[in-house]
Amino acid sequence: MRLRRVELQTAGPLAFLMIGMFTVFMAAVDGPGKNKVKDGAPQESELAKAPAKAREWKNPYEGQPDALLAGRKLFRKHCTECHGEEGRGEGKAPDLHREEVQSVPPGVLYWFLKNGNLKDGMPSWSGIPDQQRWQLVTYLK
Repeated sequence: MRLRRVELQTAGPLAFLMIGMFTVFMAAVDGPGKNKVKDGAPQESELAKAPAKAREWKNPYEGQPDALLAGRKLFRKHCTECHGEEGRGEGKAPDLHREEVQSVPPGVLYWFLKNGNLKDGMPSWSGIPDQQRWQLVTYLK
């Protein structure tokens, strides 16, 4: 009888811990937030939050084959872990081939790479030189 009482006493905290962990997991996966990615698409685009001046920025490396190759190398080094080898999105990361991404001006992509969106898992790449961010934009476009 005593063993049974011990089993019940330890089962209560364990069950409470498991329920708590499940709740935290579900909140992380499907919790509140306007920018959650569902099926590889942000509900409210962070790209739309770019300042108007970013829409006017021109990519100084657009159309340059060397910049495209450098951008691909940078993408494979920094981006494939989340976006996949081809940029189609892995898990929470969006598909970079989507119209929403491809239709924005190059300056908006540059701005987003520089600022990121840590809340939703996109790091800021402000620590890399401007040239490399533009090379990434060249590759993405």
